[in-house]
Amino acid sequence: MTFISDEQQKAHAASRILDRNRLIARVAIARKNGARIVLANGCFDILHVGHSRYLEGAKALGDVLVVGVNSDEQVRVQKGEGRPAMPERERAEIIAALRVVDFVTIFTEPTVKEILLSIRPDVHAKGTDYTEESVPEHDVVRSYGGRVCIVGDPKEHSSSEMIGKLAVGSWQLPEDESQ
Repeated sequence: MTFISDEQQKAHAASRILDRNRLIARVAIARKNGARIVLANGCFDILHVGHSRYLEGAKALGDVLVVGVNSDEQVRVQKGEGRPAMPERERAEIIAALRVVDFVTIFTEPTVKEILLSIRPDVHAKGTDYTEESVPEHDVVRSYGGRVCIVGDPKEHSSSEMIGKLAVGSWQLPEDESQ
């Protein structure tokens, strides 16, 4: 059995965080080799089970899962002052460490439109808080022949809700777990 050090593991996850140009190149190579490309995106401010279910559902739609992580500035715009709880690079590294994720990129635009146009994924996966028609970029995806798919479990988990509960000290374990 081979073990890798914490430094090696951190370096491995960090090596999968790509700038836009490197992402375009890596996706082109994967596509040339016959891979089906899927793009998922989000803030991923505080990772929870809803995120992992969303990303697992996205990965099931193809061979290569690319995850776009909103920049700190865009999280502040979307979620308000005091957010994100973690800096973009740390959020990206956590996402990159997940076994279902192949590549991560941090994007500064308000939507993933530019990433979609750059890598033209076969599938743009969104969470269940959307319908295929309500995904802001659905016209962009359809313009190049891609599909929008809704994946994950019902929107019963939220980083904002978790942060709120922690802030007011109202976090309570279910009765069977509090023993």
